[in-house]
Amino acid sequence: MRRSATRCSRPPRADHAADTLTALRDYALAHLEEPHTVASLAARAGMSPPHLRPSLPGHHRNHPLHWLITQRVAAAQKLLELTDHPIPEVARRTGFGSEVTMRQDFAAHLATSPRDYRAAFRQPAGSNPIAS
Repeated sequence: MRRSATRCSRPPRADHAADTLTALRDYALAHLEEPHTVASLAARAGMSPPHLRPSLPGHHRNHPLHWLITQRVAAAQKLLELTDHPIPEVARRTGFGSEVTMRQDFAAHLATSPRDYRAAFRQPAGSNPIAS
């Protein structure tokens, strides 16, 4: 029996791993407000913590929690731009746990504070699609 000329570029096992990591990423993004650890993320993906880091596509040199913090900063940026939520509420909704932690991560990633970021990038009222 002859094999078909069309083949997947990745073997099924690699497809499953990619699907698992995509699902993990989607889960983490949908649940930014929840506390996450490398162990909890690895368990959700069904792998051990040492195997999670090298499995993340495009994040070979980054720690999984660094990626998560970057996503939290991006989500906080949107809330600061588009809502009037107090900064502690933005910190809670994006998983920083406290305004202090969010301020430290903003300084590290954006070289500014959440308050200064909001002052510089706040969108005018009426252009707010996520004001809930």
